[in-house]
Order: sequence, then C-alpha cells, then structure tokens
Amino acid sequence: MDYEAIETQVLIIGAGAAGLRTAIELADHGVEALVVSKRTHGDAHTVMAAGGINAALRTRDEGDDWTLHAADTLREGHFICRSGAVELFARRAPERILELAEWGCPFERTDQGEIEQRYFGAHSYRRTCFVGDRTGKAVLETLVKRADEVGVSTQDQVFIAEILVDDGHAVGAIGWDMQNSQALVFSANAVVLAAGGFSGLYQRHSSRAGENTGDATGLGWSAGATIRDMEFVQFHPTGMVWPEGMEGQLVTEAVRAEGGRLYNARGERFMNDYAPDEMELAPRDVVARAIAMEIDEGRGTERDGVLLDISHRDPEHLKQRIPRMVERFLSLGIDISSEPMEVAPTAHYAMGGLKVDFATGATSVDGLFAVGEATSGLHGANRLGGNSLTETVVFGQITGAHLVQWVGARRRRPLDSDLVRARLDQKASLSRQKGQYRPEDIIAELRVLLERHAGIVRSEDRLRRGLKQLTDLRQRAEDLRVFTTPGSTVFERICNLDFMLDSAEMILRAAELRRESRGAHFRVDFPDSDSVWRGSVVCRSNPENGIMLDREPADEPSEEVREALQRELHLDYHHLE
Repeated sequence: MDYEAIETQVLIIGAGAAGLRTAIELADHGVEALVVSKRTHGDAHTVMAAGGINAALRTRDEGDDWTLHAADTLREGHFICRSGAVELFARRAPERILELAEWGCPFERTDQGEIEQRYFGAHSYRRTCFVGDRTGKAVLETLVKRADEVGVSTQDQVFIAEILVDDGHAVGAIGWDMQNSQALVFSANAVVLAAGGFSGLYQRHSSRAGENTGDATGLGWSAGATIRDMEFVQFHPTGMVWPEGMEGQLVTEAVRAEGGRLYNARGERFMNDYAPDEMELAPRDVVARAIAMEIDEGRGTERDGVLLDISHRDPEHLKQRIPRMVERFLSLGIDISSEPMEVAPTAHYAMGGLKVDFATGATSVDGLFAVGEATSGLHGANRLGGNSLTETVVFGQITGAHLVQWVGARRRRPLDSDLVRARLDQKASLSRQKGQYRPEDIIAELRVLLERHAGIVRSEDRLRRGLKQLTDLRQRAEDLRVFTTPGSTVFERICNLDFMLDSAEMILRAAELRRESRGAHFRVDFPDSDSVWRGSVVCRSNPENGIMLDREPADEPSEEVREALQRELHLDYHHLE
C-alpha cells in the first residue's frame, strides 16, 4: 500500500486542551510537534466542558489554598488518587489559570476586576473559575489562538489506527487522512496520547458522536501500555432525557451551582433524604445514585427522569451565568426561568486510563506519553467537578516541559519498512470483510451491555452476565460484513470497535474484581467501602491469557495535605437558598 511519510519530533494524538497545551510548551522551547485530530482545528471535545475550571485563587474565599484543593480532590476520589499527582496538580493550578487569562481567556470578573469563582459540588470553598456555561469552549479557543501564535503544526481529520512499536519503543503511528483516504505513516521521537476517555461506550453519554470511544485506551493497550482504574466511570447526575438525538447531552453542573433544585415526579425535593447538608451540590456519585434510586423506585417522570428547577432565580442572572442552557432549552420550547428541565444520569467521564508518571507524562512503553482524560490516577474513584479542564493545562505544560529535555537527548529510531507495510496491510484488510454482522450493530449492543451490566449500580451477577455477552460480541466482531475504503467513517468505526471491546472488557473485569463500593463504583452485593481495596486495579497485557489484573496500593499524602484533610471543611450550601 502506498503511503505518505511524515516526520516530526513529537506526534500528539488529540487536539483538545491537553494536546494543545502540550504542543504550546514544546513550541515555546523550539521543539517540533505535530498535533493530529479526527475533527477540524479548534473543534475538540473540550468544548463540552461547560461549568468551570478549578484553582485556589481565593477571589471569593480567603481561607482557600492549594492544600484544601488537594484535600477535596483526594476526598472526592475516595483516597485512591495518586497523592503526589494531586498535590502537583493543586499547586500548579493557579499559575495555569492566570496564564489562560493572560492569553485572553474571558473569565467572568468580579466588580473589582478579579477572576470570579462560583460554587461547585463537593468543594470546601468557591474555587471554580468560569466563562458563563461555555468554559471549555473559551479555554479551547484561547489555546487554539496561542498555538497559532507560537506556530504549532496541526493536521485535521486524521484517524490514527495504531501506534507503531519496534523492540518495545514507540516510534510513530499509522493512520488515514479521512478526507481523501490517503494512508499516513508518522515517524516520531515521542508519541503523546491526548485522545480523551471512554464514556462514549455507554448507551446514554454526554459525548458527541465519535468521541470518547476509547481511542487512547485502545491505542495504548495495543502498544503494550499498562491501564489502571477502569472500573471507575463517572455518571454525571444531569443529562437530558429527550428529545431523541439529544438524550444524554449534559445539563451542566453550573445549573446546580447557581441554585438549581432537584425534584421527583411527586414534587419532593429528594436530595434532602440523601445529602441534607450539601443537597444538590453533593458529590456527583452521590447525586447520580440518588436520582437513579428515585427513578428505580417509581418516583421518576414518564421518561425515566427527574426535574431540575432553577425558576426561582432571576431570569437575567440565568442569561448571564448559564446562557447556553437557557438557549438550548428555549430551542425545545422550554423556558427554564419559569419551568423545570427533565434530567437523568449520563456517562460523562472516565477516571481510568493509561498509567503514567505524572511528573513526566510517561507511560510504561518507552517513547509513549499520555495526558488529560487518557490517563488515570489523578481523580481516583470519582472526579471532583471542575478538575478536568485544570488537569489538561497543568499536565499538558508538565508533559511538554519534560519532552523538551527528553526529545533533545534521544535520537529518532528509523522505521522498519517491513513492519510499516505489514501493519498498514493488516489494518486496510479490515475494510473488506464478507461476514454476517455490521459493526454499527455490534457497537450499539455493546453500549446497551455496559449500560445494563456496568452502569451506576453493579453486582457480581450483572458483571458476569456482561462478560458472557461480551464474549459473544467479540466472536461476532470476527465475522463482520464490510465493504468500504480505508480512512472512511465506516473504517474508523471498525477500528473503534476493537478499542471499545478491549476497554469494555477491562471495565467489566476490574469492576468484578473490586468487591466493595467506592466512589463511582457501586456494588449492591458489597455496598460498603473496604480498606483492603484502598488502591487501584491495574490491567497488564499477557500474551497467553489476554488481560492480567493486578492490584496497586494507594500512596499517602504529604503532612500539609493530611492537615488540610483533618480540617474537614464543607461548602455552606445554604448561601444559594
């Protein structure tokens, strides 16, 4: 097969905030980087992060500091986060937010001109900076502008099908230009995975079509990388339940942060029964399970949802603070300043992913790095709302800074032409198959399988039935009916199916192994947390037995952060009443 050869010092797969911030750091130090993405430049999943970005700036609450931010992150992660990563993250967060502001990010400001900070669930103080309810879009636009200014190279509409590994070293990648089906072979000193998570494996999810389908996890796994914490999938409490085509789309936590209240179909404000102190701003796993329980016990709406009401707030305030939500629901004929929204939990964020050294971004494969939602360990068992955007810029900068030194000390390994052609031919052969099953049908069944057997509520019986059904889906995936062109949307779907099946098996097997409930992982047969399980489930590849599961104990926070944890501060929710 003919292909176009492309050389770069650092290949970055994914053009969201994490990938761009990594590339900006490299460009600032004269290191050549190429950012490739499935979508067009400036259109990445980062735009879906609506509510805010965290840092202990102390604009509203002087008592806040980085140790309290770290403590809240560890507490929300149910104490299995990598403590060193959390502390590095919380220390660096203010610098990165101020940097974004310097680059032009239009954060909301106080009357005194300081960056405004709002309430967010499970925080001890107000530390969430925001741009209305389009914070992710504003952050991405700022990073795109900065990347253009410093000369970051990008290539759009490229689907990466495989990381090239030679003698244990990541040496590049193969992919296709989705506009003209041209095969592409990238040669690089280092490869960075910044391609998001895997919440799109679920039937109801907050991601756009074709995003968060386990690309980074799948690419890293096939390259031999170690994967961790796959059982922890965060279900955001408030996703849309209708109309068809918009089901699962996020109703941002900013609605509750601005005072939104949850009611069941009987008109009862039910969070008083589950979290009377924090109410709607309890941790996301608590609110999501509460909503699921209300629905399961027959107190939901006809569409299996509950009601989120913010009509008690001033309409002009809503237009300023959550304009996208106002506009979206008006387009459906609903004025949220006078009537409630209908919502239900939706798969939103993957705490699991590639195991990395957060001080460098390095994975277990030499030359392969990862950043952003593609990684695991920062968020533990449940992510603190507003931390995901901060993660992208904090660890994008850290990974980029390390690569400046790393690339300078390494020579690019020449590609083995026989290896390249063999891998290209093998991938291209997937586009012509004379089997029985359509890939899109298997993907649809896989999403239903995970929703039913590895959703908000789990049990040994459900998980084992899910694994049994997954075995059947794998067999059918070996018998596909496909006639397409490499690089087409259908071809991407075929490759994604492999990524999705691997990720799904790791989710199910890790969830079956963890016999306790912790954070986003809730087992009805083991409803309590157990100190024996205070750590991570790690997945490693075994040539003979496939996925090999292991356990990794949690580490301990520093004395400063232990002192912050002992203070046990809690957000005073009643300011919003």
